[in-house]
Amino acid sequence: MLNKIVIAGAGALGLLLMNFTASPKQNVSSESKEILYQSRDTVTWSMLGKIDFVKKKSPVYGEVMYPVINSTLKAKQKKRIVAKGFIVPIDNKTYALSKNVFAQCFFCGNAGPETIMGIKFRGATPRLKTDQYVTIEGTFRYNDADIEDWIYHIEDAVIVKGK
Repeated sequence: MLNKIVIAGAGALGLLLMNFTASPKQNVSSESKEILYQSRDTVTWSMLGKIDFVKKKSPVYGEVMYPVINSTLKAKQKKRIVAKGFIVPIDNKTYALSKNVFAQCFFCGNAGPETIMGIKFRGATPRLKTDQYVTIEGTFRYNDADIEDWIYHIEDAVIVKGK
């Protein structure tokens, strides 16, 4: 008797779950797309801010503070992620994603280098506005060895919201 109840319950749960899955042919609204992007492997500025630094010798600069990447972010290396932030122009062709607006970004204000991510776009680099708030999907890469490069990168990037 108990086995029949368990089997019936599992079948009912399966039917219920099937009703909540979207078929591939359905149109998905932009709000639904945003929920989809949030459900992917999102990287938040809070996660990126959980970083330590250790003093090491640099052949060029003497003693320098090198980043120590936490295990959560190490596990995301070379994986597709989603991140949100403000666009900060670096030069005429290069942008970064920042936790803060341009006037408060790390090289303008009091924030640290962990509050910015270098961006390499898939295909041609789009024209973007300073402080434009975007959601970007791309491949996450961290850098803990080259002090002349960003600590965090998002490569093969596409803007999924905020164009």
